[in-house]
Amino acid sequence: MGFLKLTSIVIASILFAMSVTPASYGGVKLGIEVLLESPSYQKMLEGKRLGLITNPTGVDSKFNSTIELLYEHPKLNLCALFAPEHGLRGERSAGEWVQQSIDKKTQLPVYSLYGKSKKPTGKMLEKIDVLIFDIQDIGVRTYTYISTLFLIMEAADGEGKEVFVLDRPNPLGGVNVEGPVLKPEYKSFIGMLEIPLIHGMTIGEIAMLIKGENKMKLKLTVVPMEGWRRDMVWEDTGLFWVPTSPHIPTPTSAFLYATTGTIGSRNLSNGVGYTLPFQLIGSEWISPFEFIEKLNSKNIPGVRFQSCWFKPFYSIFKDKTLKGVRFILTDSKSFKPVRTALEILTTLESLYPGIYEPPQDFNKIWGVDYILTEIKKRKNTSQ
Repeated sequence: MGFLKLTSIVIASILFAMSVTPASYGGVKLGIEVLLESPSYQKMLEGKRLGLITNPTGVDSKFNSTIELLYEHPKLNLCALFAPEHGLRGERSAGEWVQQSIDKKTQLPVYSLYGKSKKPTGKMLEKIDVLIFDIQDIGVRTYTYISTLFLIMEAADGEGKEVFVLDRPNPLGGVNVEGPVLKPEYKSFIGMLEIPLIHGMTIGEIAMLIKGENKMKLKLTVVPMEGWRRDMVWEDTGLFWVPTSPHIPTPTSAFLYATTGTIGSRNLSNGVGYTLPFQLIGSEWISPFEFIEKLNSKNIPGVRFQSCWFKPFYSIFKDKTLKGVRFILTDSKSFKPVRTALEILTTLESLYPGIYEPPQDFNKIWGVDYILTEIKKRKNTSQ
């Protein structure tokens, strides 16, 4: 099986793509803005008790929070809030449990979707008619917000609730689809959907895929964007970036998370804990000069490499001086995150055989069990 696999699931997901209004680059209108400008969408929600799943990325193009926009709307009844990983207001670190609480701004209950239960319970939903999802995803299967969306839809389907998804751009664009499709035996919260690692879908398209592939009967409404095109990456949208999690402070981090987030391990830092999370890799055993020479000789599309030395301020490499390379995106549209990750792994194995220690969840991250075997066989990683 090749490293890159495009299946009927992916092809079907592309066919799910919503119609968008043709527009020049820039000025994308988000789902939340379309909702608030559309009497027909609002009428669908009037008289119903609403629950909102969101975080700091749930804002309009002027940074007005979806929480306040819905809570203060005279015709809508927002009754509860639901918090994914990192919390409703982005206050939690990766992997840190989110507790049930009361939102200080609205005094609404905040139910945790990242604690003892990652799926809404019947009790959480008993006073809710419609669940509204408004979170910015980053286009990578391992990012947990799409797993949260799956569990929300599964719960809503079981409890007879409606779901609204307010669509947002895929920062990596809607054209590049890369990496292996997740095998069922590797399903986990860092990969619940049988889609490629780089899936090329918006959050609304993912919702439609989830409903179709799982034959759900729930009523799903995706509020589309206006002006978005598949060939747009984040810089084309005219939107400002809101950090999607503590270690994705910029769109560059989002692009490179898809590369270094798949290979960072116990003895290879991906920059978490330093000022450039996911934008560099390093260790105590890499020789930067030979490493960078080898990588640059491969002419990997859309990226160049700079030798670097860095000392993380926290995380498992705290206070250790690490050596490696910094990634410089030169063309985000031609950049191939998965190919780049595989080229790095191959280079590491070539220069430092057997030294790299993969993360414990390596197969869950990649969704398959053959990556390291293929790397050791020195297969062509661009296939």
